[in-house]
Formats: sequence, structure tokens, C-alpha cells
Amino acid sequence: MLIGKVVGEVVASQKHLSHKGQKILYVQILNLDGTERGVPYLVVDAVDAGVGDQVLVTQEGWSAMTSIGKPYSPIDMAAIGVIDQITMT
Repeated sequence: MLIGKVVGEVVASQKHLSHKGQKILYVQILNLDGTERGVPYLVVDAVDAGVGDQVLVTQEGWSAMTSIGKPYSPIDMAAIGVIDQITMT
């Protein structure tokens, strides 16, 4: 799993049938110190996250598909939690 920040939402007038009614987020993956890591990804939203939210992202296909209740659909990544706080000791 990864930590990310929602930096945008994607509007797609044409998409796979299994994606109908699903919100797609543009998520910048973060390092633990909050710095950006790599390029942003498109992520299916399973938790009603919004721009500015920090989210927990799964990057394994089966976990992503089942988290939104659509097994066997073409989904690689999903936001599965909204992060309230990160504490490191």
C-alpha cells in the first residue's frame, strides 16, 4: 500500500462498463516525509475522497477490484482509506 494526496479528479465521458458510476482520482504518491514520489496515478475512489485528501492506495489489482465491489474489472489501483493523521515514532 502507498500514501498519496489527491491532486485532481478525472472526468471521462467514455469508460469501461465496470467503471460506470465510479469516481476516478488523480493521486500524487508521497514518501513518508510528505515529499512527492514519482508521477501521479489514476486511482479508482472507494472512499469518497476529494482534492487535498491524503489517501491510502492499494496498487495490487485484486485488492483494488474487490475494494470497490467489482472483481474481474480492469482496475490496478484504488483509494481504500482517507488518512486523518500519520504518527511516526
